[in-house]
Amino acid sequence: MSQPTFVLLYVESPARSETFYADLLGSPALESSPTFAMFALQPGLMLGLWVRDGVEPASATPAGSSELAFTVDSEKAVLAKHADWQQRGVTILQAPTAMDFGFTFTAADPDGHRLRVFAPAA
Repeated sequence: MSQPTFVLLYVESPARSETFYADLLGSPALESSPTFAMFALQPGLMLGLWVRDGVEPASATPAGSSELAFTVDSEKAVLAKHADWQQRGVTILQAPTAMDFGFTFTAADPDGHRLRVFAPAA
């Protein structure tokens, strides 16, 4: 079986989302056009930002229906990432908190896609 190689998020403005994710990820897009931007998340896994109006077949899901999760190794790392993202002006949806799967907070990108940072429970 082949493995997933792309996560695609449908966005209103690829340029705006590209700027947001370049800042958040600390690296420039590998590819950029008026309708699409692409980032490397890790070896073999890419993040694509595709203009919502150009998706074929059209998506029936509302904007912000997706969530990207970023795993870190400790509660301290969650708190540090939360402070960093707050300083960058990222919208925070959920303050750092303990949940059954670990310590986490949730933020949102410009299109309302959820960004979860968490340290898994021991």
